[in-house]
Amino acid sequence: MEKTFEEITTHLLNYGFVYQGSEIYGGISNTWDYGPLGTLLKNHLKELWIRHFVRENPYNVQIDPAIIMNPKVWEATGHVSNFHDPLVDCKYCKSRYRADDLIKKQHPEIDVEGMDNIMLNQAIKDNGIVCPNCGKSSFTDIRQFQMMFKTFIGVTEEKSSTVYLRPETAQGIFVNFKNVLRTTRRKLPIGICDIGKAFRNEITPGNFTFRTREFEQMEIEFFIKPGEDEKWFEYYKDNCKAFVEKLGLEDEHVRYRDHEKNELAFYSKGTTDIEYLFPSLGWGELMGIAMRGDYDLSRHVSYSKQDLSYLDPETNQRYIPHVIEPSFGLDRLMLALLCDSYEIQKLSENDSRVVLHLNSFLAPYQVAVLPLSNKLNDEAYKVFLSLSKRFDATFDTTGSIGKRYRREDAIGTPFCVTFDFNSLEDKQVTIRERDSMEQKRIPISDLSDYLYEQINKDL
Repeated sequence: MEKTFEEITTHLLNYGFVYQGSEIYGGISNTWDYGPLGTLLKNHLKELWIRHFVRENPYNVQIDPAIIMNPKVWEATGHVSNFHDPLVDCKYCKSRYRADDLIKKQHPEIDVEGMDNIMLNQAIKDNGIVCPNCGKSSFTDIRQFQMMFKTFIGVTEEKSSTVYLRPETAQGIFVNFKNVLRTTRRKLPIGICDIGKAFRNEITPGNFTFRTREFEQMEIEFFIKPGEDEKWFEYYKDNCKAFVEKLGLEDEHVRYRDHEKNELAFYSKGTTDIEYLFPSLGWGELMGIAMRGDYDLSRHVSYSKQDLSYLDPETNQRYIPHVIEPSFGLDRLMLALLCDSYEIQKLSENDSRVVLHLNSFLAPYQVAVLPLSNKLNDEAYKVFLSLSKRFDATFDTTGSIGKRYRREDAIGTPFCVTFDFNSLEDKQVTIRERDSMEQKRIPISDLSDYLYEQINKDL
């Protein structure tokens, strides 16, 4: 059956993957809370990323930098002066839009890249751009909108210093480059990894968790010798592709797109995006792999007056390292997984089921223990306790066994363990596999190792 984005998001809200933020107070625009299932899935995705890019990679280490940084960091990177969106308001209904987005949606043939405010204003007038809300064609002049959230450090706002919530996690890595080298005693190449929150005051957030003002990134800044950019760029393109393949996304829903020259930042030699085909929405970026040269460290050298060069012990040459940056959007990656795995499966003329075909390792609950009768709850619960030490497990006693299977299918649980009356005698349980719905009998003593092997076999 054909699936729609709205249908999938309704399912995620109903089952507790995601909640509307501050819902009891009417919510707040495009703010979402992850419920129990969404939090488990998110943690498993982070764990898989750490496993692939940190634990199994001989070059990489992980840090956890602060969200609030010295504001001079953002002066050095250009965020204070340049991190703005072109803002325009409808004079009639007061709706607010990004001018470039407004033009692109109504006239996709117009190339808005590189247009300044004067050119964007003229394009709105020349092409009869109308307000999507009221249909009128009368807008304010474009003004620049600072996308960083401001806050203050100090006792009172009047006597305090302005600081910003970080708009990206990468700079926490760059400013700690020398600290990491010193304390780990590593040599180049070295990758410094980080998972953390970033904040952008987006004018037009939307499409559920695809674009939000508060989001989570999984980033690597890989520091290398100048001249080795192409070699390590190809390495990370292959490495990131291998990671995405572990997630189990359908091949036809994933593409690898190299940026055209006019899309590249002025300091970048090349960038490749991994994109996903979202139902009803089209292609959206999940991650980017960029060659950033020595731009970031050089900017921090210039503004901080600190020496961030590297003395190569093999050549005795001193230089500013170049950087390859693989950057994942965690929330978008989760949304892609949930969209891709969702299926309404017709079983017969009168029977169907909703199932999330999530990778077994990533599924919120990797196993559900289901006693066939309430009389068996105590003994079945002992099985659950033994498994919950090793896996994220759930224990469900409500409803018929068939209804419980359907509930677990709908949240993506790959294995259901049924404890029946025979289990008291033969010390075996029935394992039911989500995708095939096949069942097999297995000794309780072998259960944990069997599940571990099945859950990790594709990783």
